[in-house]
Amino acid sequence: MAQNKKKSAKQPKSTNYRPYVRGFWILFLGGIASIVLIFLLASWGVFGKLPTFEELENPESNLATEILSSDGKTLGKFYNENRTPVKYEDLPQNLIDAVVATEDRRFYEHSGIDMRGTARAVAFLGSKGGASTITQQLAKLLFSDTPSSKFERVLQKVKEWIIAARLERQYTKQEIITMYLNKQDFLFQAVGIRSASKIYFDKEPIELRPEESAIIAGMLKNPRQFNPYREISKDKSLERRNTVLALMAETGKLTQIERDSLTAMPMEINFSPEGHADGIATYFREYLRAFMSDWIEQNPKGVDADGNEEYYNIYRDGLVITTTVDSRMQRYAEEAVTAHMENLQREFDRQNERNKTAPFRDITEEQAASILNRAMRNSDRWRKMAARDISVEQIKASFDKETDMRVFIWKDGAKEIDTVMTPRDSILYYKRFLRAGLLSMTPQTGEVKAWVGGINYKHFQYDHVKTGKRQVGSTFKPFLYATAIDQLHLSPCDTIPNIPYCIPAGEMGAQKDWCPENSSGDYGGMVTLKSALAQSINTVSARLMHRVGPRPVIDLIEKLGVDTENIPAVPSIALGTADLSLFEMVSAYSAFANKGVHVEPQIVSTIVDKNGTILYQSIPEAKDIISQESAYVTVNLMEGVTQYGSGARLRSGAINNSVYKNVITGHPYMFKNAIAGKTGTTQNQSDGWFMGMVPNLVSGVWVGGDNRSVHFPSITYGQGATMALPIWGVFMKKCYADEDLKISKDEFEKPENLSIRVDCSVPAEGNQGIDLPDELDF
Repeated sequence: MAQNKKKSAKQPKSTNYRPYVRGFWILFLGGIASIVLIFLLASWGVFGKLPTFEELENPESNLATEILSSDGKTLGKFYNENRTPVKYEDLPQNLIDAVVATEDRRFYEHSGIDMRGTARAVAFLGSKGGASTITQQLAKLLFSDTPSSKFERVLQKVKEWIIAARLERQYTKQEIITMYLNKQDFLFQAVGIRSASKIYFDKEPIELRPEESAIIAGMLKNPRQFNPYREISKDKSLERRNTVLALMAETGKLTQIERDSLTAMPMEINFSPEGHADGIATYFREYLRAFMSDWIEQNPKGVDADGNEEYYNIYRDGLVITTTVDSRMQRYAEEAVTAHMENLQREFDRQNERNKTAPFRDITEEQAASILNRAMRNSDRWRKMAARDISVEQIKASFDKETDMRVFIWKDGAKEIDTVMTPRDSILYYKRFLRAGLLSMTPQTGEVKAWVGGINYKHFQYDHVKTGKRQVGSTFKPFLYATAIDQLHLSPCDTIPNIPYCIPAGEMGAQKDWCPENSSGDYGGMVTLKSALAQSINTVSARLMHRVGPRPVIDLIEKLGVDTENIPAVPSIALGTADLSLFEMVSAYSAFANKGVHVEPQIVSTIVDKNGTILYQSIPEAKDIISQESAYVTVNLMEGVTQYGSGARLRSGAINNSVYKNVITGHPYMFKNAIAGKTGTTQNQSDGWFMGMVPNLVSGVWVGGDNRSVHFPSITYGQGATMALPIWGVFMKKCYADEDLKISKDEFEKPENLSIRVDCSVPAEGNQGIDLPDELDF
């Protein structure tokens, strides 16, 4: 017995592992159950709202409204996010390959969650890459907010997994990667692959080359750190591009030779920002914004669940607006304005070097100071400071403190420079710049083809096409002549004495005797009606006005689309004292080129929603205003202006006066085709105009200062033929050089039954003079 006891005492005690095993399985299964529970609770929305089936079908997103030209080019966009979605077929295969190789190599194998990648990320604590798939990244972009704590970050990951799984069930792989690229932010207002492609390379996505796709794919990791435009990140962007190319080679999407060749290439981009002040047709786009605001107000989208009307939003509804503007003609117009205005400004500044009140003329120093003070009070600086209840004395003092600023300068085209200047001096600095406007329209359709509202939208935002109204000078005379032709059946060959003429006080609204003088100072002899218009002889205009009266002339221009509310029915309107916009002038002139038919100007062809449904289609409104015969005769009269009148330099090969050579941009023009036109110059050379027409294009140009006191000292440079006509000439030379535009070089179409003589080389039957009553004392 003792031995047995001793033996048993030496044996080890048996260990009971049951509690440990049970505890292990409880923890293991409990952990799994907890994970499952967390996923179930997340899917039920306990930790925050998840997208519904309908939201997955139509994920909410801010889509930019795209503005297209008539030739299919993007003019610009309206946006909160500069994003215009593209379809999968619009993406190049090299971009798809680059993104998959870089972001999610097993994209086509998993169902939204890469378990191998997740296991690797957990095992190596993320040191060998994360585990987010492209689908998870899309889920994060579409529906997740930025977490503020580690716990919220974990919950966000859970929700991303759930959403990713739902996205995979709802969409194809092609749709997922397309949505992913459409949603990404690449900086510099480039949201989505199409904007990124346009801004960084100025091309459509489908046009991207492999090395360009690699740059974009490289930015997905961190668009700021690997940005190809920022100086500080260019080297990193190049390294990242080469890394992407290497990954594409690893996945078999590039050969080693291709990879080495592409890696050796320098990194090149063509940065083309798409801000509201960037690109072409900036003034037009701003007017289009106002047009769309009115259209939206008149065309509700529908009614919401509460019975309230819903309206389209141009900043997030992804509309596509096809305009009438031709991108090529718009570019030529802007180039013409830039070329001539830089040239003209150089001469203007030279002539102001000894002007004590520069840039103003014909005013006292006190009047100049008054203009400056008024400009200060109308400035944003004054308004903002006044809104903060800052005293007038402090506001004025702020205008005399030097500050860093970026200002406009003419130098090899429009540019900017950094400088130090007081706000007061900056106002004076900007006042010295001459401004310009150009509008071009197809008379038969009313389609606006080019719209240049100023010399630089970023620094001069006032639109001189539609908003600005200035005295039109002699460009008004064709309306008077057209009225006389329509009423009196006059011929361009009819003659009138060129002698001083007065309309007595009390007649036709004249407060005193109205006796206009010829700007040339020349009188005597008989002149044809055609020569009178070509040389802008004011005495002949006075005689015609006395015969037809101001009211019929006003009635005519009103029918031609001109706002006549502020135009008095007095004889002096014959010389262009009325203030009209360039838009009104081109619209009115178009009826002459269109056989007397006025077509309401059109700027938008169609508006389409993001689903391709047509919401608006323009229907031009046309009205017969004057007879085809009267329109043709008026055009014939205006052809004389470019044949031997103030517009003759459009056809000349040399300039007789060497003084002009420095400012007649683009000369010689050497046009041989039919051109009808009219120059205009207002008092003190404050405004220079040129209206020019060929059979299928009417274009008008205005040039002048911001204030009427900003002008050339003499008619030599201050006339419309010097200030405005060269812009028209350069523009048309560019348009004719582009044969795809099909700008007409034909003669204006003559009516079949023309009863008015227009060929003055053919003798007239009977009296060749104008049959006017004796009491007018010719």
